Amino acid sequence: MVVSRRLLLLSILSLLASAVVGHDGKKHPGVTYDGKSLIVNGRRELLFSGSIHYTRSTPEMWPDILTKAKQGGLNVIQTYVFWNVHEPEQGKFNFEGNYDVVKFIRMVGEHGMYVTLRIGPFIQAEWNHGGLPYWLREVPNIVFRSDNAPFKYHMKKYTKMIINKMKEEKLFASQGGPIILSQIENEYNHIQLAYKELGDKYVQWAAKMAVSQKTGVPWIMCKQKDAPDPVINTCNGRHCGDTFTGPNKPYKPALWTENWTAQYRVFGDPPSQRAAEDIAFSVARFFSGNGTLVNYYMYHGGTNFGRTSAVFTTTRYYDEAPLDEYGLQREPKWGHLKDVHKAINLCKKALLWGHFSTQNLGKDTEARVYQKPGTNICSAFLTNNNSRLPATVSFGGKEHYLPPRSISILPDCKTVVYNTQTIVSQHNARNYKKSKVASNLKWEMSSEPIPTAEHLPVDSKIPKELYSLLKDTTDYAWYTTKIELAPHDLPMRSDILPVLRVASLGHALLAFVNGKYVGSAHGSHDEKNFVFEHGVDFKPGVNHIQLLGMTIGLPDSGAYMEHRFAGPRAVTVLGLNTGTVDLTVNGWGHQVGLQGEKFHVYTQSGSHRVQWKNAKGKGPALTWYKTYFDAPEANDPVAIRMSGMGKGMIWVNGKSIGRHWMSYLSPLGQPSQSEYHIPRSFIKPTQNLLVVLEEEKGNPEEIDILLVNRDTICSIITEDHPPHVKSWERKNNNFRAAVDDVKSAAHLKCTNNKKIISVEFASFGDPYGACGGFVMGKCNAPNTKEVVEQHCLGKTVCSVPMDRELFFKNNDGCADIKKSLVIQVRCGRKMHH
Repeated sequence: MVVSRRLLLLSILSLLASAVVGHDGKKHPGVTYDGKSLIVNGRRELLFSGSIHYTRSTPEMWPDILTKAKQGGLNVIQTYVFWNVHEPEQGKFNFEGNYDVVKFIRMVGEHGMYVTLRIGPFIQAEWNHGGLPYWLREVPNIVFRSDNAPFKYHMKKYTKMIINKMKEEKLFASQGGPIILSQIENEYNHIQLAYKELGDKYVQWAAKMAVSQKTGVPWIMCKQKDAPDPVINTCNGRHCGDTFTGPNKPYKPALWTENWTAQYRVFGDPPSQRAAEDIAFSVARFFSGNGTLVNYYMYHGGTNFGRTSAVFTTTRYYDEAPLDEYGLQREPKWGHLKDVHKAINLCKKALLWGHFSTQNLGKDTEARVYQKPGTNICSAFLTNNNSRLPATVSFGGKEHYLPPRSISILPDCKTVVYNTQTIVSQHNARNYKKSKVASNLKWEMSSEPIPTAEHLPVDSKIPKELYSLLKDTTDYAWYTTKIELAPHDLPMRSDILPVLRVASLGHALLAFVNGKYVGSAHGSHDEKNFVFEHGVDFKPGVNHIQLLGMTIGLPDSGAYMEHRFAGPRAVTVLGLNTGTVDLTVNGWGHQVGLQGEKFHVYTQSGSHRVQWKNAKGKGPALTWYKTYFDAPEANDPVAIRMSGMGKGMIWVNGKSIGRHWMSYLSPLGQPSQSEYHIPRSFIKPTQNLLVVLEEEKGNPEEIDILLVNRDTICSIITEDHPPHVKSWERKNNNFRAAVDDVKSAAHLKCTNNKKIISVEFASFGDPYGACGGFVMGKCNAPNTKEVVEQHCLGKTVCSVPMDRELFFKNNDGCADIKKSLVIQVRCGRKMHH
């Protein structure tokens, strides 16, 4: 009893201490918590959060992305803070453009949402070097993320700088701002054992250091079971409702910081998907088990512009999120999650104030019930945990059908308003359309000079380590050496060639001999090491060996990141008459970066520093290409399809839109990414300079500039579907219908002020297929398309009732078949005739 009183007193004192006057002149209690939930400005909250990283989109895109997040039912935006873009050189800071974190956070607040600020400063995030600046590697005696004095000094200095910046702008909730949570470190449990007691001490230090900053909002550590008080340990994963062992103290709330909406992709990967139904199930499961915050990682992934992606990570990031790379709503994921937020919010009072109980309803089924005694507040979550078989359960005196692996939500313990496996929201398909304006591109080319040993004097006996050579300033470094061969050294038969062999620690390599391209090789995300072997037509006399070593991002995870290495480690020539020659210790010259990079040939002024000629067909390896294009028509997002190309980088008006890699095919035989986003804000009305660095042999004439849309929208409704969750509301503790006639219907809505211009498919019967590829079944009401056109053509939003009478009019030739209503329409600005 003494302990309880002491805890209560501490909680009250904490609330009083954090109640400060914000910039609006009002008192703001800030954020506190207990075992039930976060308490924001004195109110308990159910929090639906989405990760949107300011660095992975443009300031011009932020308002639209945040508006769609808000419309999707989010009330929190989570973002990392990216140390290596804010302090790329020690003591030199950058908070401009899409690195303006203050502007982004302020904008989130203006959209009526809160912020979780993940300061790290190690963030992983599939971001170059896990967010740590390269210069940190060169601090003497440093050991990252350990009880190491140099690392702790720089980590504390950076953390304080970011926090002070937030305080100066009054962005913490305790100051009237939107930031309600901050995160220190990131998934440290993964590597903690590697550092033994130094890891344990580091966790304690990091927590204490963070709390001492006195932000007035709680701190969290994700995947950190031993997070020290008062820091909250949180869950990351796909099914934290089942896998999370819970907060490490009973007075901390259950928070889920990363619910992965798909899986990030690396070059060489096949497509990654996660069904909307599975995500919705996980969310309902978590909230039904005392969870009060879930964050989607990612809600909008965006683009890894320039060289910002981590090792082998694709330029496109989490494109399978509810908002795709271009900021377009991916349906049904966006809509189905919006609906689960609505359904859970209808249960808000029960979840936050009700008493929890469970009822076993049979094999693999249960009811989780929240009820406030003495009131009509009662909500239930009926779960079927069998992934193969449906179930019919009895609850509250009624029979309820539960599809496999699903949860039905009953905000009044009587009415099913939502089932996680039953999608009522619309579907859509993404379309790429060639731009008519930005077409027939006229390409020019300029070859990158290939240095010889004469140009690059020997500065090391062996090839230098690549990371420390590049210092994260470029992807490229030349390694040159020479070998003198007598005629009798070379094979006597012309059909037998000596073999150049390069063993590399990663990541990729181009090989030239005497300025002639020999070939390329690369590792993978999982196996960075590789061996390049290729026959070479050496000549008698001096032969120049020119290797272009390449990185594809710095590592972003694991212990002892400061001790990772890359680049050529052994070079030999095999098959000579005199045996194998080891060139590893032959003496090497080095050059960091390409001439084209140094000249900034991807800018208007820099492009004049080299000679260009017309490009026709496939060009040689290591070539710069340039062209000009006018802004594509309309206002849809813009992409470039890199058909005909191999590997390299793309710039538009001097801004890099990231690495392209078409030649690295997935196991399905396709590139991991073919289209690359060009933000509209990068594009001028006319004469846009497009420059491509192509490392391999490529044909730029096959490149297309595209317009991107999701104008193909669909609805798939069965007679078992419940009415849309928006048909219900809670007013003054009373759950009731929000519309006069509650019935199931197909709902369709165009975005971007477009209207439904054509009905491409409509069937009431037993059609099958997916959005963009439906097929008629054996049963179909012949007037379905006419009915749909009457309800929808020319409208931005329409609903078509799920009503047999409407379609068959007492002449149902297949009355024994349970019907589906399937519709596919096209949105646009001009009617199709």
